[in-house]
Amino acid sequence: DPGADASLCGMAATGASGTNAVRYGTMRPNVLNLRVVLPDGRLLHTAGPGRQPRKRAAGYDLTSLFVGSEGTLGFLTQATLRLHPLPEATAATIASFPSVGAAVACTVQVLQAAVPVARIEFLDEVMADACGRFSGMGLPVAATLLLELHGSRRSLAEQQQQTEEIVRQNGGSGLAWAEGQEERERLWSMRHNAWYAALALRPGCQGYSTDACVPISRLPDVVVETKQDLQASNITGPMVGHVGDGNFHCILIFNSQDPEEAQRIHAFTQRLGRRALAAGGTCTGEHGVGLGKRALLQEELGPEGLDTLRSIKAALDPHNLMNPGKVL
Repeated sequence: DPGADASLCGMAATGASGTNAVRYGTMRPNVLNLRVVLPDGRLLHTAGPGRQPRKRAAGYDLTSLFVGSEGTLGFLTQATLRLHPLPEATAATIASFPSVGAAVACTVQVLQAAVPVARIEFLDEVMADACGRFSGMGLPVAATLLLELHGSRRSLAEQQQQTEEIVRQNGGSGLAWAEGQEERERLWSMRHNAWYAALALRPGCQGYSTDACVPISRLPDVVVETKQDLQASNITGPMVGHVGDGNFHCILIFNSQDPEEAQRIHAFTQRLGRRALAAGGTCTGEHGVGLGKRALLQEELGPEGLDTLRSIKAALDPHNLMNPGKVL
């Protein structure tokens, strides 16, 4: 469920994700084969020409190598993807919580209870207010979860009951299930417009999105610490994310003409990445390393890991033609 105008090969190239990833996985497990133009002009089918098995163990996993390679090893020109059946029944809801910690703790408990939830999206109170005003839905100014359940009509009723109990145990309120397609699309359209809602908080300013991903058990602590960091740093940075995967984003809105504010933004992004690493997570969950997190990549993988990546890059692209300077 990509937002904006994402392309399938672009999603594969960055190892991207989306709101449905908690149940159906990110791009990586859903790509079965890729057609890649290598830097020397040869055409590579990463799983073999015309092949699309659900699993394979023949040789190195070349498909996974190119998923997330960010164009540094070749051009992705075709993707063979796994398809998932549409569920018989779907229900979505919005729940408000007394604090950021309570909302994220609820997420952890829903997952630990093995509720087969399809989407769990988190908005802090700043993001909920911005999205509510931008979309005209008028959300409460409170930490918020957007949840969606998929299944048969019988199983859906049981999932809804489980979810409602866990939400109430964490002080959540406002549950009202939407099962009609139009109402659900309106809810998720509000979430997909989060970027524009955040920009509207400071018209004329620039937006910078950064993310981190941590083990689910560490998510409440890391989200609360990040929220405190944003407030202490006096940064406009509403939080939103696919917390069912332990992944969350900060959309940082700042005046790019103010060097002092730009420096505070940079310092915060580095602290966020290192906070995730200290919690046993990763500095980026779904948008690649790109340019801004190259230093954090070394801290995450260590010198042996980085040397291995450089060896692969040198073997496939000895003349450094593909996206030079990116990732490595």
